[in-house]
Amino acid sequence: MSVRRSEVCVVACAEAWRGDGEVLASPMGVVPTAGARLARLTFAPDLLLTDGGALLVAEVPALGAPAERIEGWLPFRRHLALAMGGRRHVMMGAAQLDRHGNQNISCVGDWRRPRRQLLGVRGAPCNTLNHATSYWVPRHSPRVLVERVDMVCGVGHDRAAALGPFAARFHRLRRVVTDLAVLDFDTPDRTLRVRSLHPGVTAEEVRAATGFPLDIPADVPRTREPTRAELRLIREVIDPDGLCHREVPG
Repeated sequence: MSVRRSEVCVVACAEAWRGDGEVLASPMGVVPTAGARLARLTFAPDLLLTDGGALLVAEVPALGAPAERIEGWLPFRRHLALAMGGRRHVMMGAAQLDRHGNQNISCVGDWRRPRRQLLGVRGAPCNTLNHATSYWVPRHSPRVLVERVDMVCGVGHDRAAALGPFAARFHRLRRVVTDLAVLDFDTPDRTLRVRSLHPGVTAEEVRAATGFPLDIPADVPRTREPTRAELRLIREVIDPDGLCHREVPG
């Protein structure tokens, strides 16, 4: 059965939550949302999912569909309590991301006179310093994977280390999933390396699409494809309208 790149990315995002237990999953983006729902339906049944607002859902609705069964209410103060205590795992986007995991979603160019104004810092510093954080990059390119971010929003390993052990006690950068590969920080200096290449992607392609020298082991494996059961869940239950294909075409 033919598998699309977007479906490989959904599985890669789902794997980021493997082993988390009963934590709040906060996916941002279509593919990460599909990944969190796939994890809940398969190997992470204790994962807490919301409707995107303040309601905890008891089911896994299709992308874009309302949840019919609600199991709890998560007001903002309770959400903050989970976030500040390390009981949340967010998968955010990144306009820029450097080798240490510093993320920028605020502006491109000098912050005093930026070429592009983006979302703003928002909750990125709190997210990265207080609970597990992963990133989703739907377009792996040297404009996103950069040598140095123009403004630090999400805190990387180098800056977390400079803050000291107390400030960074919950700092955990887990995965970076892109449309080309899965990356992590499991290196001696806690910088990015390629964990797996998506099927059909070469190491040379990933190096050319990255704005800094990237560690790619010679024996780097392929990102696993969805099983037949996972593929059925993605296509029939989670994303019957194929919304993920719009985020990762081809």
